[in-house]
Amino acid sequence: MKRERLLQIVLVIVGLLNVGIIYFLYLDLRHSSWLLEQKNECDPMFLSFFIPAGVFLLMAARRPCEHRSMIALAAWWNISHSVVMAIQTVQARIHGVHRDFTDVVVFMAIGGVLLALLPAKQEAVASGVA
Repeated sequence: MKRERLLQIVLVIVGLLNVGIIYFLYLDLRHSSWLLEQKNECDPMFLSFFIPAGVFLLMAARRPCEHRSMIALAAWWNISHSVVMAIQTVQARIHGVHRDFTDVVVFMAIGGVLLALLPAKQEAVASGVA
């Protein structure tokens, strides 16, 4: 039971962090900074993926066993995101651009914790068995 409670806490924290990204998306869209300053149209689209994931993680926190696939998706999403950022960070350093590894570690840790706490698969109960 302690493991499930810990998972619920992690899901709420990660869910709220993902939903909180809406603030940065708002700033990008309100001032058109993605177009005028950053010249990066991918940033707002990228940020928009995290918000619904956060909502679904918050919903999964109520009964994690029923939302195993969503939790696994979020875990692998964070891990794959971390791997891509690690490659970008190494490439940036090769080209003389300083980029911090902090976000790489944070996303890898989130994915690892979610995988470690992932609920076990539930056995399907036959409809005729009580």
